Amino acid sequence: MIGQKTLYSFFSPSPARKRHAPSPEPAVQGTGVAGVPEESGDAAAIPAKKAPAGQEEPGTPPSSPLSAEQLDRIQRNKAAALLRLAARNVPVGFGESWKKHLSGEFGKPYFIKLMGFVAEERKHYTVYPPPHQVFTWTQMCDIRDVKVVILGQDPYHGPNQAHGLCFSVQRPVPPPPSLENIYKELSTDIEDFVHPGHGDLSGWAKQGVLLLNAVLTVRAHQANSHKERGWEQFTDAVVSWLNQNSNGLVFLLWGSYAQKKGSAIDRKRHHVLQTAHPSPLSVYRGFFGCRHFSKTNELLQKSGKKPIDWKEL
Repeated sequence: MIGQKTLYSFFSPSPARKRHAPSPEPAVQGTGVAGVPEESGDAAAIPAKKAPAGQEEPGTPPSSPLSAEQLDRIQRNKAAALLRLAARNVPVGFGESWKKHLSGEFGKPYFIKLMGFVAEERKHYTVYPPPHQVFTWTQMCDIRDVKVVILGQDPYHGPNQAHGLCFSVQRPVPPPPSLENIYKELSTDIEDFVHPGHGDLSGWAKQGVLLLNAVLTVRAHQANSHKERGWEQFTDAVVSWLNQNSNGLVFLLWGSYAQKKGSAIDRKRHHVLQTAHPSPLSVYRGFFGCRHFSKTNELLQKSGKKPIDWKEL
């Protein structure tokens, strides 16, 4: 026990020294650290030892705040540390041009927590899309080349469907009902449009159509299972960056969910087309006949941009 007590006391701070009643004697018995009188009976009677010229008095706060140069250096060091942290958290398959402008999100607590959640989900369940396809939308075109934004909600949750582009499915999976309705509207809106026989919309993405879901992963056969885990905050940051750093984009907001997510878009800077969602439950409430595809091309041309070839799939 003696040995343990001695070892413990070695690693522990010394207990505070018990103060005694002040001595009536004016004499000083000794001095403490840096010449400060120790247990003086009359502090006013003993002049404090002055620090050498150019030095602060011991135990006193600095006489002036940090200089502007020092504050700037601190901020730059903080920013560099965040960038180093973000670099360690770059997700698999994240496009280079997008990483340059969005990497600030990677070091934030919500994103780190989100990546941990998705990783844990993959240990116990099948999660779609696979890791290398979660960010397919960043691989198809440079962030500066985006011209059109279509906002979706949740990835498809069936086998071999989701591949990182909203409304799109991998070949040879048949197009889901919502995409079939999109093709129907295209056939009446765009001259010579013919159903491509597949559901892969990569041809649009390569032309600058951002096909972005609000939530980017999902547990197999469980729609919205990764909702409100952090993806919404990240994709809001994507939309916000495009809203603030691009001009003349066309946002296609189909359904109330997309319209709510796009509510902060600057209508003076960008074009916004809204209608019902193309799902079978709502397609007849305004999606059929909306002519969003031809209208998009008209708006792009007015902005001096090349229109989208919607037939190129």
